[in-house]
Amino acid sequence: MLHPPWKVLAGSTLLILISIALATPGGARADLADQQALAERYAPVVRLVEQPQECGPGEPYEPTNVDLLFDNPTVALRGPWNATDLVKIAPTAKDIAGLYGYALDFPGNALAPGCDYEHWARRLTEGSKPTVYAHVATDPDYPGQLSLQYWFFYPFNDWNNNHEGDWEMIQLDFDAGSAHEALSKQPVEVGYSSHTGAEKAGWGDPKLELVDGTHPVVYPGAGSHANKFTAALYLGSSGDEGVGCDDTRGPHVELRPVVKTIPSDPTEAAQAFPWITYEGYWGEQHKKLYNGPDGPNMKQQWASPVQWAQDWRDRSYAVPAGGVVGTSATSFFCGAVAAGSSAFFRPRLALLVLGLLLAVLIFAATRTTWRPAAPLRAARRRSWGQTLSAAGHMYVERAWLFLRLGFLFVPLGLLVCALQALILGGFGLLGIDVTGESAGALVVLVVAVGTSLTLFGLTLVQAATAYALVEIDAGRPIRPMQAYRVAFRRIGSLLGGLALAVGASLMLDATVVLSPVAIWLAVRWMLLAQAVVLEDRSARGGLGRSYALVRGRWFRVASLVGVGAVLALAAGPLLGAILIFLTAAPLALVNVVAGVVYALAMPFVALTTTYVYFDARVRNELEPELELGPLPAEVELGTRGSRTAACPATEQG
Repeated sequence: MLHPPWKVLAGSTLLILISIALATPGGARADLADQQALAERYAPVVRLVEQPQECGPGEPYEPTNVDLLFDNPTVALRGPWNATDLVKIAPTAKDIAGLYGYALDFPGNALAPGCDYEHWARRLTEGSKPTVYAHVATDPDYPGQLSLQYWFFYPFNDWNNNHEGDWEMIQLDFDAGSAHEALSKQPVEVGYSSHTGAEKAGWGDPKLELVDGTHPVVYPGAGSHANKFTAALYLGSSGDEGVGCDDTRGPHVELRPVVKTIPSDPTEAAQAFPWITYEGYWGEQHKKLYNGPDGPNMKQQWASPVQWAQDWRDRSYAVPAGGVVGTSATSFFCGAVAAGSSAFFRPRLALLVLGLLLAVLIFAATRTTWRPAAPLRAARRRSWGQTLSAAGHMYVERAWLFLRLGFLFVPLGLLVCALQALILGGFGLLGIDVTGESAGALVVLVVAVGTSLTLFGLTLVQAATAYALVEIDAGRPIRPMQAYRVAFRRIGSLLGGLALAVGASLMLDATVVLSPVAIWLAVRWMLLAQAVVLEDRSARGGLGRSYALVRGRWFRVASLVGVGAVLALAAGPLLGAILIFLTAAPLALVNVVAGVVYALAMPFVALTTTYVYFDARVRNELEPELELGPLPAEVELGTRGSRTAACPATEQG
């Protein structure tokens, strides 16, 4: 039986509608509703550093609704060809959808921001609410796991590498295959983005602060917006942590941002948020680190969130008590790091500084006498250049001896590394908090242990090298263990003098204003090891003798020992850099090689210091009687168990 055409058409249409409804929309709507419910349940609480005065310290930018940027006459879209190609004023979200390599440009100059961006951002966000963008993501390589992300957009990054626009995020990971399943579970782990890396915390970790049991508290660093778990002054020394200081200390302004959920389905996301397909820069173009950032969809964690989480670090390091030695100390330190980072990120400025330093070195090198080097006899007057030449010649001529003397630093370095690992890992195993300021306190402890052992090792090398040089000068054979035995006989005086010097320096440094005095005293006490070993002085006697010998020669001693130390310190890293550029050696091996070279170069520093000591002794003991130039004058050298006769004052050997 044939049906009328209109009945056939109506039936077909009904079947199509039913099929479509069953296929996706109902399920998609339900899934999106679950995503929104999940996003609302764990919406973050943001605590920004309060800015009491306009354009003053604090955080002026808040997580911003990016829709405010679109159809806005103060925002420009520029092409990918160069930074000045204008495509459109007041672009819409649809205008930028799918574009690659273009850049949104805000009013101002990121390299000289002044207060321009702060004023613009205030006008931009007036009357709007802080906003965060939620995104539920799965990772194809990790089935059964799900990530809930919250993305924050800030109009400007006012840190060491200023740039327009700033995207930061936090991520909550669930053992769940869908948003619906995640609603019945708690997160397993949380990650807070911070510069190029992220820090993690388990759900229930003491450092993770929660409001109402589900809302994680986020402390963005003032200017950098690096997300932290606690309020503190954090120090970073790598790209992962950021090179500089992230300050999250209060007082704070607490925000509860509006949550906008970007659908997991790419098609639905593009329809609801066209800008999410934009593959350009969210800020004006500059070189490298000063570029505006790319958007969330261009980050690894957008498509591979669980894989990205494998690289989260365990902790960040903060200054203990936030500034126990006064705000001026931390401000000075952070300002110095910021200035250094800024110079590093500006190649022209860095090259200018290096050029000036090179010019100073060349000028100094041409104003001194380098020959004759005459490493023997040791107790002579020497010019600035002759002192370094003598140390270099002696090291080369007796390389096997001094290399073995320096080898002490290799096992010492391994011991320092082992103790650092034990300290950092052991406290965590004991259940002691090792995050934030506690982590900073551990870093202080680790640095103190490492520095103490290093100074102890350097003092022993200085003492053993000084004794070895005197024995060589007397024409007697000398072995490394023999030199170290002599040094260890005076271990009490060496350690006592070192402890007194370090203690005094630390107390002076703690006041900040007296730090220059600490540096001045450190140079006055640089000849401690030589005075103790070669003159059999006590701890206090060695410090007093060094103090007297350096009197009137502070800059000479500081520059000579300083240059020797710089040459030794630069040798390892320089070789490491050459290996990186010229070979395919793994970085771990490169670091080991660089460390060994540094250790073996330490005797050169000790030789330089010992020649400085002898020069000071000659000038101190003979200068009242003789007015002779460099080299001729000599004094009698003395060590326990040996005396070497001085050569005639006219000998030029």
